Amino acid sequence: MLDTETFGKELKHHGYSFFSGVPCSFLKDFINYAITNCNYIGAANEGDAVAAAAGAMAGGAKSVVLMQNSGLANAVSPLMSLNFPFQIPVLGFVSLRGEEGLNDEPQHELTGKRTTELLDLMNIQWEFLSAEESEACSQLKNANWYIEKNKPFFFVVKKGTFGKFSLTESQQQKSGNISDWLIRSSGECYGHLPTRYEALETISKLKDTSTVQLATTGKTGRELYEIEDAPNNFYMVGSMGCLSSFALGLATVQQEKDIFVIDGDGSLLMRMGNLAVNGYYQPANMLHILLDNEVHDSTGGQTTVSSGVDFAAVASACGYRTAKRIFGLSELEAAIKEWKGVKGLTFLHLKIDAGSKKNLGRPKIKPHEVKERLAAFLEH
Repeated sequence: MLDTETFGKELKHHGYSFFSGVPCSFLKDFINYAITNCNYIGAANEGDAVAAAAGAMAGGAKSVVLMQNSGLANAVSPLMSLNFPFQIPVLGFVSLRGEEGLNDEPQHELTGKRTTELLDLMNIQWEFLSAEESEACSQLKNANWYIEKNKPFFFVVKKGTFGKFSLTESQQQKSGNISDWLIRSSGECYGHLPTRYEALETISKLKDTSTVQLATTGKTGRELYEIEDAPNNFYMVGSMGCLSSFALGLATVQQEKDIFVIDGDGSLLMRMGNLAVNGYYQPANMLHILLDNEVHDSTGGQTTVSSGVDFAAVASACGYRTAKRIFGLSELEAAIKEWKGVKGLTFLHLKIDAGSKKNLGRPKIKPHEVKERLAAFLEH
């Protein structure tokens, strides 16, 4: 059995400072260590944990993700469509619930048989983590070699591998919530709805040398690229819904930067649990802007359910310090300028027109080049 604190210190020796995950009984002592001694984000699901770790890694913090193997399927999308194309490595620890011969719950039976096969299918190097200290430290050295080569590595953790480590204090107290969203009568007309392109132009012109702009999957990133391709822009591809988790990781380890999160209604709806996690951890340097056109624009304009959702109220209820409905470009510009003066986790909800710029191209820069360019920007 590994001494959890000793193993944790060995991880720190190799430079790992950021952890994100979802609890598992096999990993609870290791998670307790991370909560007590490291920068830890408790994610809403395993995919969000991977995205948060990827964001932290992009921000310069070597990152660890922790999960039960039943949740590995939740992590498949970001591991294959975020980490792989952007070449962002993460060090993973996944439990082996349902191991053959282990008297475990029936829901883990198939997962236990397929865990390592799933890692193989994703081209992820892995090893069973040894419960013997010297061998585990040697394994960690080997895993770190893969991470430094921009390749992911996972340890598969069997029951009883980690020794007891008790959680001694609460991770973080939730901040007070200020409901500050603008209410207008249901009968009032919005007037002209701005296009996404116009909204992006408004947002982009307000960035400065301390701003990082993160654009969600699909046409948001493509239009932002056409407006102005810049080293402090990040264009999400794949991993739909993971943008604000990615932003949370980045904002946590780059607190001197202003993180603009430009989201879409389809994306946000896919992983609304992100709002609660963001609200709990309260990154004061995050401005979350929702451009809501009520459709999945990138896949043919199919309607979303956003017309029935009061996103500002949801964000407020989830703990965002400020949540506002924004009506038009002038209000959007004013709200961003106001945020720059006061900061605090803020959500802005702007209704926009459906459709996109005609003859819209795609970024000519590769995802991993976007990541590398952003890393260089963050170093200065």
